[in-house]
Amino acid sequence: MNKIVIIGAGQAAAQAVATLRAEAYAGALTLIGDEPFPPYQRPPLSKAYLSGDFARDRLFLRPESFYVESQCTMVLGRRAVKIDRAAKRVHLEDGSDLPYDRLLLATGARVRTLPLRGAGLAGVHYLRGIADVDAIRAHLAPGVRLAVVGGGYIGLEVAAVAVKRGVDVTVIEAADRVMVRAVTPPMSAFYEQAHRSAGVKFLLNATAQAFEGSSSVTGVVTNAGNVAADVVLIGVGIVPNQEIAADAGLQCNNGIVVDEYAVTSDPDIFAAGDCTNHPAFAGGRVRLESVQNAIDQAKHAALGMVGRPSAYHEVPWFWSDQYDLKLQIAGLAKPDDLVVMRGDPASRKFAAFHLREGVVAAVEAVNAAPEYIAGRRLIAARARVTPERLADPSIPARSLG
Repeated sequence: MNKIVIIGAGQAAAQAVATLRAEAYAGALTLIGDEPFPPYQRPPLSKAYLSGDFARDRLFLRPESFYVESQCTMVLGRRAVKIDRAAKRVHLEDGSDLPYDRLLLATGARVRTLPLRGAGLAGVHYLRGIADVDAIRAHLAPGVRLAVVGGGYIGLEVAAVAVKRGVDVTVIEAADRVMVRAVTPPMSAFYEQAHRSAGVKFLLNATAQAFEGSSSVTGVVTNAGNVAADVVLIGVGIVPNQEIAADAGLQCNNGIVVDEYAVTSDPDIFAAGDCTNHPAFAGGRVRLESVQNAIDQAKHAALGMVGRPSAYHEVPWFWSDQYDLKLQIAGLAKPDDLVVMRGDPASRKFAAFHLREGVVAAVEAVNAAPEYIAGRRLIAARARVTPERLADPSIPARSLG
């Protein structure tokens, strides 16, 4: 084996390059990305980069010298369009192709689009890459009316940045609470109130039906009334980039299906990051959209590609920064969990522990790093802790369990 090709140029791809070389892989290594940029981090895009507090050059995960020293050939601004598994070649959109012995799919995900009337109007934006943020930032001036379609992480992070810049912000959310896919009801209520206190308006149980305007957007039509807007951000989730894998005959189901070693249904093709459907830490299967998953799964994929397979069973974790509130989550909560509150939400420093059959299964922490760190440890150990002990703030978080 002397040729490894990586399709994708995000967090998982960068980590795979680092791990492969750290594990003494000495063969040819090529990374293909459809953006003109080397791998960069996306989480700051909707937060510090949008606000102007984070310079563009800080987004890049590694300096260019890293890829030179790693002898990694970068093929940027070109899209991989086909995998020929029989010939073991990757075909690019310009007609060229690359041979591989092992292939890593780190194709990530793309924004979920809304095929609504007026979606192509000027001023209607999605947020996934650097160019998206640069375009949105130009609109964020005092008095501008911003309609955010979708009350998830991205939508609320942008709302927080925008309202602090004097923008008139309205969040349109189809569910009855914000961040419905990411947090439990008490946490949703806390964040909704925090945003309302900052001046953000909400339209819940409301579905966008069309965008008004002639050349530029002037408003959003919803089932609960119209919202005037000079600019619109659509943040309704992402979908895995699995098409190139599916077209090659690899098993896909809401992501590229891999086993615990990050191997696809072809033993010479691996996958890692947002694009994968993989065995979950606590059982079942899951597709995760997180930096942690991209990094850790890529490490395991790289180990497998050099013949040192290691099962991936890491505790998933996530975070979001909104105003002065740092939300940190570990584990995967379920609706039937027993939720134990620790601390007072009014203090803006508290945590919610999730117990499943007496075992700590997840933690949501706001400005409570010790509880978050303890939660990750307890989840990994599948520890049993009584609700009374978890709720008692006189017991240091490090002593729980």
